[in-house]
Amino acid sequence: MAERSFKREVQDLRLGAGDTFTGEGILAITKALLESGVGYVGGYQGAPISHLMDVLADAEDLLGELGVRYEANASEAAAAAMLAASVHYPIRGAVTFKGPVGVNVASDALANLASSGVTGGALVIVGEDYGEGSSIMQERSHAFAMKSQFWLMDPRPNLPSIVRAVKQGFDLSEASNTPVMLMVRIRSCHVTGSFECADNVSPPLSVRDALAEPRRDFARVVLPPMSYAHEHDKVENRWPAAEQFIMDNGLNETFGPEDAPVGIVVQGGMFNGVIRALQRLGLADIEGHSAIPIYVLNVTYPLVQDEFLTFSKDKKALLVVEEGQPEFIEQGLATVLNRARSPVRLHGKDVFPMAGEYTGQVMLESVTQFLRNAAPQLLPGHARAPNAPPPEIPDLSKTVPIRPPGFCTGCPERPIFAAMKLVEGELGKHQISGDIGCHLFASLPPFEIGGSTMGYGLGPASNAAFDGGGKKRAVSFIGDGGFWHNGLSSSFGNMVFNRSDSVAIVVDNYYSAATGGQDVLSSRSNNPSKATGHPISKALEGIGVEWVRQIDHTYDVAKMRDTIREALTTDYDGPKVIVASSECMLNRQRREKPQRAAAIADGRRVEAPRFGVDEDICTGDHACIRLSGCPSLSLKTLDDPLRDDPVASIDQTCVGCGNCGEVADAAVLCPSFYRADIVHNPSRWEARKDRWRRRVIGWLQARRARSHLQFGGGV
Repeated sequence: MAERSFKREVQDLRLGAGDTFTGEGILAITKALLESGVGYVGGYQGAPISHLMDVLADAEDLLGELGVRYEANASEAAAAAMLAASVHYPIRGAVTFKGPVGVNVASDALANLASSGVTGGALVIVGEDYGEGSSIMQERSHAFAMKSQFWLMDPRPNLPSIVRAVKQGFDLSEASNTPVMLMVRIRSCHVTGSFECADNVSPPLSVRDALAEPRRDFARVVLPPMSYAHEHDKVENRWPAAEQFIMDNGLNETFGPEDAPVGIVVQGGMFNGVIRALQRLGLADIEGHSAIPIYVLNVTYPLVQDEFLTFSKDKKALLVVEEGQPEFIEQGLATVLNRARSPVRLHGKDVFPMAGEYTGQVMLESVTQFLRNAAPQLLPGHARAPNAPPPEIPDLSKTVPIRPPGFCTGCPERPIFAAMKLVEGELGKHQISGDIGCHLFASLPPFEIGGSTMGYGLGPASNAAFDGGGKKRAVSFIGDGGFWHNGLSSSFGNMVFNRSDSVAIVVDNYYSAATGGQDVLSSRSNNPSKATGHPISKALEGIGVEWVRQIDHTYDVAKMRDTIREALTTDYDGPKVIVASSECMLNRQRREKPQRAAAIADGRRVEAPRFGVDEDICTGDHACIRLSGCPSLSLKTLDDPLRDDPVASIDQTCVGCGNCGEVADAAVLCPSFYRADIVHNPSRWEARKDRWRRRVIGWLQARRARSHLQFGGGV
């Protein structure tokens, strides 16, 4: 079960010549792949291209009709290795994953692919997750493209440009026998618009056909002495062929007047931001017509020297708009100008910040500063003054509370860390490492458990240095997605081989939940096209882990606490693994809410549990919040003048997971939590019983009210 279903939208992928496609960037990329005659596609989910994998999965029937092979790969490395099909065969292939972490994971396969070169077009669609909306360390994929000589495309963020870039990417790859990396940012993935369709094309040579006639060429094997020849081939043949193709087919674009004292060079993905800044200065309109010449690098690597020098001719200064660091493009263009002995002054990171996202305000201030220094006559009067103050930005931190990421309401991972916190209260703090995934939120308040993450599936491996026989055992956490991605071999194989005495807890929520809820090998769902239902505990036993404890209901905090305590105190000398399994509440609600709503609409009896806090019993010490942190658990101020402290309160977002009550019981906290079952469409007997109860309760309340001493005011 993925975060979002595209079953309805994928029907538009069948549109043909003469039709207009309307939708978001993810769907446009998929349509462009089908129109390009792609032979196989694969990838691994991760923001911002998780939905691309979901679209491909929902479109499997159409892919099958066209003879396109689709694979949901086990990791980014597996996806990149899949592109080997394009090395010897003229088959177009595309894979997608999150960058740059996906590029890091896939680097071995990608480097070999770039060395050998390709016969069929090979396209790597990288979701460049950079800036304030990113969930990863701040890096760029550009460095890898330069290192291994991938051609890197960064199209303008509108649907016609994105579709054109996909098709041109395949053509460029085949024209230069080099794999191409297509970078799509968050805005490109989710921008909406329309474009004119072409017919879908079946691959001229399918992977099924290729199997019947195997090909091989030892000159493409990455071994000495062939690998030395590959290096020369890159520089002497592939690079010039790529530059010629880029110029002949106009992959880069130029906007604005031909003659002007200054110009702007911009990554394609940043074009809209530049136009918006110029528009605010009165130097561009809403259609993108600019009074300043703009050279758009839809291909950011390689840089085409002749094309750039033509653009820079007769200009006094140029501004390079390049988000992120280091400034690879600016350095490359500076080298071109220097070798050509050009007098043009190049600006970039001297007016733009070296690091950080180029927001609208950053773009406006930096472009204004450049024009103020290089061509003040082009600016409106108010912006021309050298000391003109920038528009004041309100300090929202004083009105908008900080919202760090956290577990969803009812998340089954929350009780795991509540149990860990209880154990640490008994045994003291332990060395704890985390992994990539939802469970990493436990490093934040209120749990503050774990303080490091070194890569997907590497949680236990990152604790290897602490497995030195100390007084306390090291503890590591890893999700089921990380387990199947890289953890089974790199982390648990490592623990078994080195006879580790540490403890690892596998957080099994039935899905690759952090990337959108896609199925994994151990998922409990019945997936018609994938093999699921393979227990993690069996895999662990298969590689030699002897101490394994399986918990199938993580909300049982007492059992979780006792099992963790056992793992940390047992005399067993060897790897100890706890598999803590409960379904991701977000995916569970996605499945159950429509079913529940339909049942209620049909008049069937439906019972839904809800939890609450008895205000008369709650003492207001808020220990429950410190051991839970559920978003539905908050504070409430009472009207009672004798009680100053707010009490705990559960709001209407509660999903009835029961964790609050379980934590209160396991931690011997106040018994103020209660459970109430809300019954929809009750039976006649239940309705009658409810009326009797209301009457009795009402009578008792009235009697109590009459017995209270009343203070009335006189005239």
